[in-house]
Amino acid sequence: MNTINSSPLEDIDLSIETSVTELQRQLSESLDRLSPERLHVLADFAAYLVDIESEAATQELLAIPGLLERVKQSKSIPKAHSKNWREIRSDV
Repeated sequence: MNTINSSPLEDIDLSIETSVTELQRQLSESLDRLSPERLHVLADFAAYLVDIESEAATQELLAIPGLLERVKQSKSIPKAHSKNWREIRSDV
């Protein structure tokens, strides 16, 4: 899979993407065969997993020393002293 125009990291990303796509396909097929009661249980479990990921991301951000204080401080800066990021980076 590694060609002249791709790096090993791109190969890994493509492999992960393929795996995710395959998992999503398998999950979709399984969903079609579940009863409404089991679908409800699965939906609750999926929501639980999303909450866990969100909480982990929040904890990761809170672990950055001084981040919360910098965010609070940046909210107190008058808009006249700041610029819209789209004016600075239109390619994003």
